[in-house]
Amino acid sequence: MKKAAAAQTVDEYLAGVPEPARGTLVEVCAAIRAAVPPGTTEGISYRMPVFRYKGTLLWFAAFSHHCSLFPGAAVIAACRNDLKGFRTSKGTIQFPMDKPLSAALVKKLVKAAVAEKERKKPRIRTATSPRVA
Repeated sequence: MKKAAAAQTVDEYLAGVPEPARGTLVEVCAAIRAAVPPGTTEGISYRMPVFRYKGTLLWFAAFSHHCSLFPGAAVIAACRNDLKGFRTSKGTIQFPMDKPLSAALVKKLVKAAVAEKERKKPRIRTATSPRVA
């Protein structure tokens, strides 16, 4: 049996997710889209939807028994009081497939992720200095 082609866009990814996770992630995605600043782009990275603003802002995905939002460790630490009742790890929030995170919570997480990106100074890449013989 031939494996389905990997999603190339966020909407393709969502279309391929079975219910009830699809409905949950559609709501989470809508909240993310409403909260991100202008200039944010969407894509697929590591076979998951990603939002990028001055680098990776966050990912989300459906799994066998839960959905996850991946905003990063700094965001989880900054919002830990709002995440009581959710299973979290260093950079991940897990939630039931049939119960999306509230739009207000998603927007707060996005705003915290954007603030983290704004706080960080961009990396300046320089050419390697020539070796002295």
